[in-house]
Amino acid sequence: MPPWRSPAGGPEAAKLCRVRTRPSPVVALLLSLLTVPALLAGCGDDAPERRSTAQEASAETAAETAATASAEEDATEEDGTTDAPPFPANTDADTADPSPGAAVTVSDIRVGRQDGFDRVVFEVGGTGTPGWDVRYVDAASSQGSGEDVDVAGDAVLQVTLSGVGYPYDTGVEEYAASGPLSAAGTESVTEVVYDATFEGTSVAFVGATGQAPFRVYLLEGPTRVVLEVADPS
Repeated sequence: MPPWRSPAGGPEAAKLCRVRTRPSPVVALLLSLLTVPALLAGCGDDAPERRSTAQEASAETAAETAATASAEEDATEEDGTTDAPPFPANTDADTADPSPGAAVTVSDIRVGRQDGFDRVVFEVGGTGTPGWDVRYVDAASSQGSGEDVDVAGDAVLQVTLSGVGYPYDTGVEEYAASGPLSAAGTESVTEVVYDATFEGTSVAFVGATGQAPFRVYLLEGPTRVVLEVADPS
């Protein structure tokens, strides 16, 4: 038997096995070098989560910005500054037909001041879109009773909306006010007096400081009839 060999199970064999199971310094160094990147990778697991949180916050901010922009666009449309026709050079009546089968009810009336004119908005709810007949009249009288209606101002615009239904037909609560409606800072419109709904039409009287040019147009979403009276010349 060669001198470097031992009988199986002998002391030298046991010593040789123990030597093989103990890592050498080089192996230990290699193992440590391999372990460090793994630990670093484990520590970096939180980074994607932090990035995800940042991305979510950024997305929320973007959504808020978009919502604000959308609200501003809605406000612009509500102001009636889109699709508005030019002011006419005269004070002739302005008329339009309702859509077929229209049945709407006036749900709100608003008055406001804009650059160069005053605005009156008639918001309606129901089915279809209303028509209108807007003109200056010598005197205001209730369409139901014929009685005189007091309206402050030197001129009166009668606003007659057609394609109108009663609240029990349209399911829309009708506008109701305890008195005339006005707004601070207006220069042409003095006040608005809502008369009533009668046989398919609703009437309101808009007091003005004089017979100035006016324009009328329709906006939707919600449906509104917009009356704008130019500043006195």
